[in-house]
Amino acid sequence: MKDTRKRSFWGWGWEDKFPDATARKAMGDHAQLMLGFAPKRCDEPPSLGSIELPASRVSAPSSLEGFVTNGHEARVRHTYGKCYRDILRGFRGDFGPAPDLVATPRTEGDITAILDWASGAKVAVIPFGGGTSVVGGVEGDADDRYRAVVSLDLAHLDRVLEVERRSMSARIQAGATGPGLEAQLAEHGLTLRHFPQSFEFSTLGGWVATRAGGHFATVYTHIDDLVQSTRAITPGGLWESRRLPGSGAGPSPDRLMLGSEGIFGVITEAWMRVRPRPVFRATATAHFADYGRAVEAVRALSQSGLYPSNCRLLDKREAALNAVTLDGTHVLIVAFESADHPVRAWMDRALELIADQGGTCPKGPVYREGGERSGGSGGAGAWRDAFIDAPYLLNTMASMGIIADTFETACTWDNFERLHSGVVSEVRQAMTDACGAGFISCRFTHVYPDGPAPYFTFIAPGRYGAEAEQWMAIKKAASDAVIAYGGTITHHHAVGRVHRPWYEKQRPPPFGDVLRAVKGVLDPAAVMNPGVLIESVA
Repeated sequence: MKDTRKRSFWGWGWEDKFPDATARKAMGDHAQLMLGFAPKRCDEPPSLGSIELPASRVSAPSSLEGFVTNGHEARVRHTYGKCYRDILRGFRGDFGPAPDLVATPRTEGDITAILDWASGAKVAVIPFGGGTSVVGGVEGDADDRYRAVVSLDLAHLDRVLEVERRSMSARIQAGATGPGLEAQLAEHGLTLRHFPQSFEFSTLGGWVATRAGGHFATVYTHIDDLVQSTRAITPGGLWESRRLPGSGAGPSPDRLMLGSEGIFGVITEAWMRVRPRPVFRATATAHFADYGRAVEAVRALSQSGLYPSNCRLLDKREAALNAVTLDGTHVLIVAFESADHPVRAWMDRALELIADQGGTCPKGPVYREGGERSGGSGGAGAWRDAFIDAPYLLNTMASMGIIADTFETACTWDNFERLHSGVVSEVRQAMTDACGAGFISCRFTHVYPDGPAPYFTFIAPGRYGAEAEQWMAIKKAASDAVIAYGGTITHHHAVGRVHRPWYEKQRPPPFGDVLRAVKGVLDPAAVMNPGVLIESVA
């Protein structure tokens, strides 16, 4: 039977997961207890047929008609990414920035044809993977120097093309989604083990283009660590790096394509480092009364050489928000996994380091062997379920007039206390100024021997019609604070259009000139994703 399940055209994920009004009102009552303020609305989303779009400004030439459309639904579904502002605009039926055309190429030849036409016609090209960008990375807001915008969707390039078991490598097309590529690798007993929160919908090409963070909390934290070589079609020609385990031959071509966010060309495939599927697993949930000591426990783990696959610290607000615990403790979830050997010794030592800082593990560790990945039990299981479902809350919040979003950074251990205190203080003040109240929590998503990657959630009451401006005021305060207190504007959410002003402050000034120069060679007509990473240079 054909799967008829559809993704939401205005919000995150599957449309059938949007709660009805009764369920949302019940969630609102719970929110009042948790957040200290209640939602004031419970609106209904628009229908696809009710969305009005501006007329397409160009038509595709006959040579592209087989895979380029100006269809209403295609244009709607390729208008936005999935940050709060995107979802809010979609929920309110505002699709003004819709692309003029949507292309769904099936071959690299199709992509070359699109880029050749677009370069000559001065049409902006926005590469589109899973559409899960939270930084404005796929929005077609090109200025009037461009005649039109085409969204280039790689959904048809979704295969694992080769598996080279001896080198533990796989050649995978960029349009493969997380579930799609994992299912194909599983046929060979292998896995990429890259599970970002957007895993269900995002694509390999999107992960590479945005330097996405994934499953592993230590060592292999970013997709960078799993890329062996890349291949892309640029307006200036084919870009393909040599497949190697490592090289010291000058600046890395892969490092230039990683994080390029579509401004140089379209990533079409990559050789990826894969691994056997894990057999031995261990998970433990520890509780701390003191946040500072919990942070010290994580630092000890990150510097121990144990390299846990999961090492997520949730402060007490984050733990309560995600129903991991309501006892007022800070929660540390630690996990180890291996395809080769039992991991009890690693977990035993981790629990000793946790106990040294006053952490307790009331239910003890859980060990599993064989079988598929699962959420585990207790706090770890509750956290995994909440982690996967969290983006759906943005849909509900938008419908009830509540502002909700996340931002993340990374800093050195010696600077964490200062950064955490400063960011929390300034975001709280911004929420008070813009909204009259607000909630902020923090967790660690990834940790390194030299520092953590803190990930913050903020929620505040919105004022109907002004939510986007209120969100921007809070987002600006958060971004200003992250840069002022020595963090990075993004650890794994990418730069896009939303973060670009702060990225420009973070990077060395000459590096911006380097990016512009490279773009001038690879994209002479400056049609690739204008306004992302660097200002539009058309």
